[in-house]
Amino acid sequence: MPQLTLLSAEYKHWLDGRVIPIVIALLPNFGNTEKEKGGETIMGPLAILVCFSCPILVLGLLAFLNKTLRKPILRQREFNARGIRGPPYKFLFGNAREIQKMKTAAAAKPMSNLSHEIRTRLEPHLATWTEAYGKNFVFWMGPEPILVVTEPELVKVVGNDAEKVYQKLESEGYIKKLFGDGLVTSRGEKWAKMRKLVNHAFQGDSLKSMVPAMVASTQVMLQRTAFGSSYFQGKLVFEGITKLLHLATKNAFNIQIPGLSKVYKSKDEIEAEKLEQQIRDVIIAMVTKREEMVTNGDLDSCGSDFLGLLVKARYEDDESKRISVDDVVDECKTFYLTGHETCNILLTWAMLLLSIHTDWQEEARKEVMTHFGSRTPDADGIMKLKTMTMIINEILRLYPPAFEMMRKVEKEVRLGNFLVPANTNIIISYLSLHHDPKIWGEDVHLFKPERFSEGLAKATNNVQSVHIPFGVQVILQALCGW
Repeated sequence: MPQLTLLSAEYKHWLDGRVIPIVIALLPNFGNTEKEKGGETIMGPLAILVCFSCPILVLGLLAFLNKTLRKPILRQREFNARGIRGPPYKFLFGNAREIQKMKTAAAAKPMSNLSHEIRTRLEPHLATWTEAYGKNFVFWMGPEPILVVTEPELVKVVGNDAEKVYQKLESEGYIKKLFGDGLVTSRGEKWAKMRKLVNHAFQGDSLKSMVPAMVASTQVMLQRTAFGSSYFQGKLVFEGITKLLHLATKNAFNIQIPGLSKVYKSKDEIEAEKLEQQIRDVIIAMVTKREEMVTNGDLDSCGSDFLGLLVKARYEDDESKRISVDDVVDECKTFYLTGHETCNILLTWAMLLLSIHTDWQEEARKEVMTHFGSRTPDADGIMKLKTMTMIINEILRLYPPAFEMMRKVEKEVRLGNFLVPANTNIIISYLSLHHDPKIWGEDVHLFKPERFSEGLAKATNNVQSVHIPFGVQVILQALCGW
């Protein structure tokens, strides 16, 4: 049996200065582990490897425990001291496993046909913890704290954010593949430049001019009109983005280990990369085709539609206004996703709810016929459709296409009575606001468009920032980061 050599070092205690011997490793004396030569000890390759690897492994373990155990515990104490409570942190995963269990249990329960109470199904963790800890609380995704804010006054503060304290999170993983570095995810100067460009396409007059095309077209024609592309190209992008969105949702609560994806990719990650490349190839083909049409003289200019504005910006003389091919691709992906999915969700729920509530279907039809008859609808006439507006507002209240917004504070900030620590992620739950009986009344889970008959202020009892659907203004807010 080989002899063992003890490798040790001395550690000076940081508090009282005592010198404490610590064991680094026990090395077996195999053959050439160490040799005597000229009165000096020469360590063999195995001993050298162990000597170097042990401290690295120890330091790595200490760093890992610091991030996943020590820091979260200290931060939880800090939140508690500031009056922000929540479910206790659990090593490594935080509350992610609890959330998965709650969602699985909620999905297994049947829903009532008469109620539109969807919050306990979609956000069971938030509903449960709101009951336990109040409207504002903190929970943990891995070692990262997330502050949930559902108090209307605080939502208003985060939404207005004149000082730009509440920043968008840096996108990564599936979200990065979905949006790239477009308006939804970009920050700082890049965001400001792209917002200025996109704002032109979404001004009142520009939107008004699109109404005739919307009235005259089916969704197939809209897919062609939006980017001047074929239905087949549009279909490929929509299908790719839908699949990518499904993967992002499926993996939303998975804990990502930093750096792991560089050496190992899951089946979903491989599929997501493939979809991202397919979407990019189709969009670049559309951009190339538009550029060729201009070069060949088929078009006088790049066009005044959204794609045309982006292509035109690629060749700006002013370098500060010029955008890259990647920018064009990312903004097209953003427009496809936010423009298609939001409207798709609204129209789906509108058809379902109006087929259930046929009395409101008749009222809506009567109003449209009264205002337009056999005339083609126009923008000015659409603005006068009060019943339709009430119905749409109620559908968006019950089933908002986007029901959460995330922000991050990078420095300590006061939010209402709370002093929020630096580097804290914040969630604004639109669904919690839209389904709060204290704001909307005890009939909050019923489809009642009449609640909007006297306007939004009356419907919400004059409580601001509690109805946040995706209408034209909010699409812009979502795209432009509020």
